Amino acid sequence: MKKIVPVVLLLLSGYAFCQSGFRLKVSGEVPDPLELSLTDLSEMPRKEASLKDKDGSIHKYTGVSVQDILAKAGAPSGKALHGENISKYLLAKCTDGYQVLFSLAELDASIADKNVIVADTVDGKPLPELKGPLRLIAEGEKKPARSSYQLEALVVGQIKK
Repeated sequence: MKKIVPVVLLLLSGYAFCQSGFRLKVSGEVPDPLELSLTDLSEMPRKEASLKDKDGSIHKYTGVSVQDILAKAGAPSGKALHGENISKYLLAKCTDGYQVLFSLAELDASIADKNVIVADTVDGKPLPELKGPLRLIAEGEKKPARSSYQLEALVVGQIKK
């Protein structure tokens, strides 16, 4: 038992070290690409979103609005979201290769009432190691297919003619 304790402590400290170096990358067709640390995200305005899991339990997630993150990177929004900008999209990438797609229009509060956040807590606690450090939460969707674990990058793109 005494030999297991140091190993567990080493593994936990390694996990904490990896998470402290984590950066959410925001890139693509934005004027100001970003790499946001967990601290950077914790200092941005906070928002909540609820999500029902497979057993029907509802959980409350807290994080940063995707729209706020995109605004920080200079992605078009509001009145600028017209013409060719209306065909821009957000591709969310996860560490396991899973990817989900949103149009920028559906994420913009001037066009839609969609609540999509980059969450770092669930029910007041940090996300579990296997689901974090960040999770994309798309509140109100009938299936949680776009609420993705282990978010690592947000890429803005545009449909080309």
